[in-house]
Amino acid sequence: QVQLIESGGGLVQAGGSLRVSCAASGRTLSTYGMGWFRQAHGKEREFVGYISRTGSATYYADSVKGRFAISRDNAKNTVDLQMNSLKEEDTAVYYCASRTAGGNAANAREYDYWGQGTQVTVSS
Repeated sequence: QVQLIESGGGLVQAGGSLRVSCAASGRTLSTYGMGWFRQAHGKEREFVGYISRTGSATYYADSVKGRFAISRDNAKNTVDLQMNSLKEEDTAVYYCASRTAGGNAANAREYDYWGQGTQVTVSS
């Protein structure tokens, strides 16, 4: 059984930093590209960023580019999202997901397994 489990969410002041992690069981993440998405209350889920299987390529939504960074440790089967210069509008539940299809990494339909999400709240 494949499980993706996010951790590290919490409450942080605007301008601060937070690191959320995604750990996998039942799946070797090194064979999959991994994405991060987020969903704010009352809004649709949106793409945050993506990292290729080897970590050699990353892509980010314009809204987080230059502030967020995705990394992975295939030996530990984990993927991290480092969030800096956080803004109130970054408040959302953050999800990691493993990608099984090619085309557009920002398309949630290209991902098969999803974590349960971790809440990130940025206060003013």
